[in-house]
Order: sequence, then C-alpha cells, then structure tokens
Amino acid sequence: MSCQADAEPLIEFLYEDTSFVLDEQEELIRWIMQVVQAHQFNLVNLTYIFCSDEYLQQVNQEFLSKDYYTDIITFDNSDVADSIEGDIFISVDRVRENAEERSLTFRDELHRVIIHGVLHLLGHTDKDLLSQTAMRHKEDSCLTLRSF
Repeated sequence: MSCQADAEPLIEFLYEDTSFVLDEQEELIRWIMQVVQAHQFNLVNLTYIFCSDEYLQQVNQEFLSKDYYTDIITFDNSDVADSIEGDIFISVDRVRENAEERSLTFRDELHRVIIHGVLHLLGHTDKDLLSQTAMRHKEDSCLTLRSF
C-alpha cells in the first residue's frame, strides 16, 4: 500500500504462516505517518510481516541467535539519519496471548506493538527498566493520536 507524501513512502502489510488479516489498513497507515512526521522523520519504506510464533522464533534464531518467542522484531534498514526504512515482524499469536494476559483488546495490543516497532526505528530503546518505562509512555502517547 502506498502513502502519499513528498517521497511517496511505502507501508506494506505482509503475512507469513498465519491466517490473520489486518483490519483498518488505511487508518493505520495514516496513524503511522502521523507518528513518524511528529518526530520529524522521513518514512521511506516500512514493511510489517505478521506471522506465527514459530515463524518469528525462527527469525529470532537465524538473525539474532536467540531461541525464544517474542511479539516483535524490528530490523532497521535505513542508511540515512532521520529516515525510516525497516522491516517489522509481529507474532499474532504472541500479541493475542499478551492481550489476554493484560486484559486488553487484541486490537489495542496489536496497535501498541505496531507503533512499538516504529518507535524503535525512531531511535527509542527498551533495554532496561527505565527505557522500558519511557517506551511504554511513548506508546501510550502515540495510541492517543489514533482517530479510528
């Protein structure tokens, strides 16, 4: 799917090893663009790959040498400062389970994870408790920008 802007950024939604299909794609694209532009970054290309736990675990093993389930893995492919070009893998299975554990709707948890990947590409980290708390606040702030 293409978004209109100066450089015609591209946001794609792909699927691997899942029957899940993303709803509200156009609204999500507008929201993601709003977050990126609010941070004064240029979005070049962003690909979301929605997949199963097993698929993302294989990605985790192959590229990060880690052997466990995770809800998201973000790859920054940009060579230019203040520019976003990346691939974001999201385990639909993990998002669903996390939503249940946190008593959230699947939709809200999915949107949190979708924007979490963008925040990583914007330079935010979550390696320790302090940065995890800051990341959660940033996610909450971004979620308030949704108008759908």
